[in-house]
Amino acid sequence: MVERASLPIGLWGAMGLLATLLFMQQVGLQWPAASAGPTGLGQVIFFYSVLPRAAVALLAGAALALAGLLLQRILRNPLAEPSTLGISAGAQLAMATATIHAPLLMEYSPGLVAFVGGIAAVALILSLTWRRGLEPVSVVLAGMMVALTANAASAALILANGEYLFSLFIWGGGSLVQQSWYPALTIAWRLVFGFAAAVLLLRPLAILGLDDASARNLGVSLHATRFLIIALAVWMATTVAAEIGIIGFVGLAAPALAALSGARSLKQKLVAAPVIGAILLWLTDGLVQLASGPGGERIPTGAATALLGGPLLLWLLPRLRMFEWPSLAASTSSGRRVSRPWVLVILIGIGALVAAVVGLLVGKGPAGWSIASGTVMTDLAQWRAPRIAVAAAAGGLLGAAGVVIQRVTSNPLASPEVLGVGTGAGAGLAAVLLLAGMPGLAWQLTGSAIGALAVLAAILILGARGNLGPERLLFAGIALNALCSAVLTAVIALGNVQSYVLLRWLSGSTSEAGAVHALVGFAALLVLSTPLLVLGRWLEVLPLGDATARALGLPVRAARTTLVVIAALASAFAAMFVGPLSFIGLIAPHLARLLGLGRARQHLVGSILLGALLMIVSDWLSRMAAFPYQLPVGLFASLLGGPYLIYLLGKGVQRHG
Repeated sequence: MVERASLPIGLWGAMGLLATLLFMQQVGLQWPAASAGPTGLGQVIFFYSVLPRAAVALLAGAALALAGLLLQRILRNPLAEPSTLGISAGAQLAMATATIHAPLLMEYSPGLVAFVGGIAAVALILSLTWRRGLEPVSVVLAGMMVALTANAASAALILANGEYLFSLFIWGGGSLVQQSWYPALTIAWRLVFGFAAAVLLLRPLAILGLDDASARNLGVSLHATRFLIIALAVWMATTVAAEIGIIGFVGLAAPALAALSGARSLKQKLVAAPVIGAILLWLTDGLVQLASGPGGERIPTGAATALLGGPLLLWLLPRLRMFEWPSLAASTSSGRRVSRPWVLVILIGIGALVAAVVGLLVGKGPAGWSIASGTVMTDLAQWRAPRIAVAAAAGGLLGAAGVVIQRVTSNPLASPEVLGVGTGAGAGLAAVLLLAGMPGLAWQLTGSAIGALAVLAAILILGARGNLGPERLLFAGIALNALCSAVLTAVIALGNVQSYVLLRWLSGSTSEAGAVHALVGFAALLVLSTPLLVLGRWLEVLPLGDATARALGLPVRAARTTLVVIAALASAFAAMFVGPLSFIGLIAPHLARLLGLGRARQHLVGSILLGALLMIVSDWLSRMAAFPYQLPVGLFASLLGGPYLIYLLGKGVQRHG
């Protein structure tokens, strides 16, 4: 639900007119060549590229908006849409898998492959959140976890096969460039079918907007109708993904903007949302074409929609009213405490050392498994030791940052990865690369730190000014994550040397780590973790709330600012080495708490050591899993951590002790 109407309907007429003018400009550029002869190249481009592109923009925007409206209505969740529910990511993973392992299936029906991936993703999300009554918070968080895990799996799959990485990445950005009318016709008939089905199901849709008990009393077959409508929405959304790639935020924005424009009844929204979605995507694509230089279009339209959609979601958050908006910690119990916590911390540290020794000595070679010794160990240590050291330092930094962010925001599901701090570091790195060409490590770290700090500061400022609770801060993080990811996609799409630097950074590879990187990593871990240990009382008191913290004499504003700066710096240094999506910053604090390390300093040191242990193990497995190929450690860590986090969410998170 959204607050009272605040967008005049005339605004959409003006935006539609602007989109039409941009389209007419493209027509004007191509028409002279198209009218020069009956079979000229200009005519082919006009009739099989310019016109179908406009049609695809209108049809895909309408289809995504209708799919988003159906999902929001059936789940009673105004933040549900194909991207936030992991449907698009599931479709992309299925298509990447089929492209590599079942190309005939892709040739037969890419739409079917995409539908299977999308429906599998949403089925997993529903199964995980069913016991929690499909709470909006749980559903969207589960969708985010599924999406991030599926994206990591797609990237790891492509990297392991060593082909099509760049082209598939650009396709995933959502390009509307067309060469025929086939995609437009495919999306068109499915949109017509979906709209007709939605009209026929108007009464069940209206009733399902009520609570489950009321829907049953009114004679609606609750589960069957819900699954049917979800399947219909997934079908339309995955059709768009199969034909043009991933287009985010249209399905989220269009229904909300329809309500803000005055659409109150479901009938009005069924008409208004697809129209607004069509205008949004058509206008965005027109702006993308207008901005393209003489070298041709470089920014995929899907990335451009995210650039517009991220700020839009931030603007919508204070205006959203949820049917259910539960506290993440309201129904959970505190974790157990161990009697001798520092003994447990020492044991974790010993485990990390053992993992490092195993990673250094044990490995797979042409002759199979072996334990290195003598000169062989000396030779291998020259490249294994720095890699293990960098992985350990990055894991420790992420563990420390995760503890700080969770305690500062009083949110057990916050982390550098979830709140977009890692991708913020990437956006800062991208800015430095664009401005300085190929800068040194110091400038790269500076840019990453500024980007990470900007994202984390923006989240806290939004939370303070908008009076957002811990749950809505997560969605602010999701919006900023999407915004920074769109910046990265746009820069990578330039196709220059800097693009490949960012691609390597996104994968989180430690294969090129050297002694300098190891020294910088451990220096950062020491410099940033030491003040956190000194400021342990702040970490203990802040989760109790601002009023309690002030009553206990804590300088709340200064404390929060200091801790945020340290967490941002730790996240930036870690992201430079292992990429933005390792999930270690979320897993390590949870594991430390589950083991009984509840007090702030115990929690911090335990999380640092667990983060180092997890990243060392991930690094070793990434070298061994697909030998002789090496998977990036950041992506491999996310593949290990994503399923655990999905399980954790389905089980229920524990609040801070």
